Amino acid sequence: MLYKNITLATMTEEPSYGLLEKAAMVIDDQYIVWIGPLTDLPKKFHCHEAYDCEGRLVTPGLIDCHTHIVYGGNRAREFEQRLNGASYEEIAKAGGGILSTVRDTRALSEDALLQQSLVRVDGLIQEGVTTLEIKSGYGLECETELKMLRVAEKISHKRPLNIQKTYLAAHALPPDYQGRSEDYITEMVVPCLHKAHEQGLVDAVDGFCETIGFTPAQIETVFRAAQDLGLPVKLHSEQLSAMGGAALAARFKAMSVEHLEYLTQADIEKLAQAKSVAVLLPGAFYALGETQAPPIEGLRKAQIPMALATDCNPGSSPMNSLLLAMNMGCVLFGLTPEEALAGVTRHAARALGLSDRGQIKVGLRADLALWNVDHPAELAYRFGFNPLHRRIFGGAP
Repeated sequence: MLYKNITLATMTEEPSYGLLEKAAMVIDDQYIVWIGPLTDLPKKFHCHEAYDCEGRLVTPGLIDCHTHIVYGGNRAREFEQRLNGASYEEIAKAGGGILSTVRDTRALSEDALLQQSLVRVDGLIQEGVTTLEIKSGYGLECETELKMLRVAEKISHKRPLNIQKTYLAAHALPPDYQGRSEDYITEMVVPCLHKAHEQGLVDAVDGFCETIGFTPAQIETVFRAAQDLGLPVKLHSEQLSAMGGAALAARFKAMSVEHLEYLTQADIEKLAQAKSVAVLLPGAFYALGETQAPPIEGLRKAQIPMALATDCNPGSSPMNSLLLAMNMGCVLFGLTPEEALAGVTRHAARALGLSDRGQIKVGLRADLALWNVDHPAELAYRFGFNPLHRRIFGGAP
C-alpha cells in the first residue's frame, strides 16, 4: 500500500518532529518499507495500490504506556468525598480507594470484566492508540489477578491492538493481610507471579512504592522474583512522598519509573545512569489536586526520556483520553508539544521495552495514525477534540 501526499512526523531523534512534507510511504505486510519525498518514489512502487492522504499529518500510532484500564465499578462517590475535603490517603485508609475497586473487580465474571473494559479501550483506539499497557492490581488475591491478566490478553484478540500485560499485585494491602505486608508479598505476590509467568500472562512487573503502598525493601523482594524469571520491572514511585523507590528502580535497571512528583536530584542522576524512562501522569496530578509537579527541567537536563500516559483508573485518574494527557502534560507540567508527542510515541515505546514502534522508520511496524491537522502541535493544543482521520495497525487500516 502506498500512502501519498502526506506530512510525516517521523518522531525520530532529530528536532522539529522529524517532519517530512509532501511525502510518501510504502507499507508491505506489517512494516514500513519506504519513506521519502513523493518526487523520489522508486518506480517499483508506482504500481502499488495508492491512498491519497490529501496533505494530512501522519504520526506513529499512539502508545498509552501506563493504564489500569481493566477494573470493575467506579469511584464517583469518592470523587465527591474528595471535593468535600477528604484526602486520597484518608479515603484509602477507611477502606475506600483501591480496596473498593478490588471488591468490585473480584465480584465480576471474566466476561463481564472484559465487556466493561472494552468500552474504555475503544475510546483509546478511536484516538489513534495502537499499543496499550494494562496492569493487574485490583485482585490482591491470585485468582482475580490472573483473571485481570487473562482479560488483558483477550482484549488483544478482540481488538486490533497490541497489549502489554503488567503484573501489579503489589498495589495495595488486602484486608486479610492488614498489618502483615511482608507476609502478603511472600505468601501471595511472589507465588502468584510464578503462576502468571507460567501461564504466559506477564510482560513486566510493577509495584506501588508509597506510604499507602509498600516499602522499598518489600518491593525489592518482588523485583528479585521478577529478575529470577527474566522479567523487566517498573515502579509507581515518588507520587505522594519521597520513599526512595526511584533509587531502588534504578538499581534494578527498571524500564520505567512512574509519577515522580517528589523525585530528588539524586534520584534523577540514578535514573539517568540506569537509562530508565520517566513516565509522567498528569491525569492523576490533576484529579488529586496535587500542587507539586515532577521536576521536568531536571529530567530534561539529565536527558531522561519522558513518556506520557493516561494512568486510566477508576480512582486517581479516571481519564480515557491520551490526547487530553498530552495537553495536560503541556499545561500542567510545562512540556513542549513536541515533548508531549514524543512522550506518547518514541519514549512510550521505550518505556515498554518495544524497539519496533514509536517512530516512522523503514523496518518498523506500520502502526500509524492519520490526522486532520496541519501541524503536530495541534494534537497537544486542543482538548475535547479528536482529529483522527484513520488508524493503521500492523499495516491494516
